[in-house]
Amino acid sequence: MAKRENLVRLTRFKVGEKRRQLDQLEMMMSEFERMASELDTQIASEEKRAGIYDTAHFAYPTFAKAAQVRRDNLMHSVRELRERLNVARLELEEAEAEHVNAEKLELRDQGQDERRVSA
Repeated sequence: MAKRENLVRLTRFKVGEKRRQLDQLEMMMSEFERMASELDTQIASEEKRAGIYDTAHFAYPTFAKAAQVRRDNLMHSVRELRERLNVARLELEEAEAEHVNAEKLELRDQGQDERRVSA
């Protein structure tokens, strides 16, 4: 029976770890999206200040170009994190199912032990 208890504890730990990973990915995505939004604001402000909105114009602000590259990189990272998030969700579901099965096995073993004691 101690083996089942250890299995239940291990699966509970795995579920907790998968949830923490999922939360961390969501926080990173949120932070990157916030940073990209701030860059959008800065780009718009710089374009307005310069009066040039055409990125192909020779006098387009260098800061705005650099901020656009940074924003694009952040959004690319968000897309990659979204893919990792989907994988992490599947892994969490698998870990939760494994935990449920371990708990069922432990309950079954407890029931068998109780029947042995009462017999």
